[in-house]
Formats: sequence, C-alpha cells, structure tokens
Amino acid sequence: MSLTLKEQITEDMKTAMRAKDIERLGTVRLLLAAIKQKEVDERVVLDNAAVVAIVDKLIKQRKDSIEAFQKAARTDLADKESAEMKILQAYLPARMSADEVSAAVKAIVAELGASGPGEMGRVMGAVKTRLAGKADMGQVSAAVKAALAG
Repeated sequence: MSLTLKEQITEDMKTAMRAKDIERLGTVRLLLAAIKQKEVDERVVLDNAAVVAIVDKLIKQRKDSIEAFQKAARTDLADKESAEMKILQAYLPARMSADEVSAAVKAIVAELGASGPGEMGRVMGAVKTRLAGKADMGQVSAAVKAALAG
C-alpha cells in the first residue's frame, strides 16, 4: 500500500524527529501546518494534487524570499530559505520539460480554439487544471503567452 503525499510528509516528520534533523523537521512541520490550515479552513481532506499546490506555493514564497535576501546581501538568510526550498521540492512530482509544457499548452489552445491575448484567462484556467503540480506555472504562463501571440 502506498502512502498519500500527506502521510509521507507525516512519516518524514517522525523520521526527522528521531534523527534530530532540526532543519528538515522545521520545514516539514511548516508544510504540515499549511496543509492542516487549509483543511480546517475549507473543512476538507486534501488529496495529493491539493498538497502539491501547497508545496508549490511554499516554494514560490521561498524563491521570493531568496531574491529579497540576496538583494539585501543577507546570504545567511538566503541560504536558509534555499535549504528549505530543496526539502520542499522533494515532495513535488517530476516536472515537465519546457518543450513538454509548450506542446501541452499548444494542444490546449488548439482544443479551445483560442487566439489572441484576450483569451489568456480562459486558456490559463484550462491549463492550470491539467498541468497543476506537473509544471512550473511561471513557465506555463510564458508558454500560453507565446502560443496566443503566434
């Protein structure tokens, strides 16, 4: 029986506690807290896709923080955020390559019969549901813009 992503994260927390891996434990606890918060707020049990969305959001926050800390010449804090980001990335499924993203976006644009920048919202809605957790959304957005411009 394979574990759900949430169960795997809980197991990783227990392992980090036993190993006294303070950095991993802190990051994993932060992730579990974000998952529990969403479950309590929405009164639901999150599936793997929803957990991946939370991991994605936390990674994006880390990227933004790293950028800010590097601009402020705080490499110590940037390194801490970077270490947390690496731990979080382990929970993401394998990502699609730029070529795969581009091909998937082109197929969805053709399927919807969309053309022109005015269709960006409609296409992004369809793309997000299909590629959530499988691709970097920044990359996806750029591919949608390119597909609609061409």
